[in-house]
Amino acid sequence: MTKGRMEAFSDGVLAIIITIMVLELKVPHGESLASLQPLLAAFVSYILSFIYVGIYWNNHHHMMHAAHKVNGTVLWSNAHLLFWLSLVPFATGWMGENHFAKMPVILYGVVMLMAGVAYYILAQNLTSLHGKDSAFAKALGRDRKGLLSVVLYLLGISLCFLHPLLGFAVYVIVAVIWFIPDKRFEEKATTVQALNERKATTESV
Repeated sequence: MTKGRMEAFSDGVLAIIITIMVLELKVPHGESLASLQPLLAAFVSYILSFIYVGIYWNNHHHMMHAAHKVNGTVLWSNAHLLFWLSLVPFATGWMGENHFAKMPVILYGVVMLMAGVAYYILAQNLTSLHGKDSAFAKALGRDRKGLLSVVLYLLGISLCFLHPLLGFAVYVIVAVIWFIPDKRFEEKATTVQALNERKATTESV
């Protein structure tokens, strides 16, 4: 199967997720800057979630750039990832509305944890499809950042029982780790694309 429809569907879902999140920011009735103060927690939550969705879109794009085929397992793995990401607006809104209370921050961490696990599963299924010695597998590497993220999410959720802002701080750290562009993956993905194009040209001849 070709990957085009899966990419298009994923892009559409992520765009809708961002749209839903921004609609959760209610316009205040007052006209002074003070009227914006109750929205501060919701706005901070929105910023973090926007960054997270952007990170997932960016990395999903690079990963699919390195892939050249999908199958049913990959399609369902991708749907699994989108399911958890679709819960981000709810978790974001609940956390912001309750000013980073313990349970909302824990739920936010659980959603992000499961999204991270789902992304790791998707990457592993793509690796199995292409082969562990394939160019895709070499481009993906060992995905240490993915495994580290899962550990940090678990740490953040645990720290919420001491103070929710400690857990929130860990979530921010994970976002910072992923926000830094992975130049090596981009370079390898470009190489993979060149190899795929060369292979397609050879097969057509």
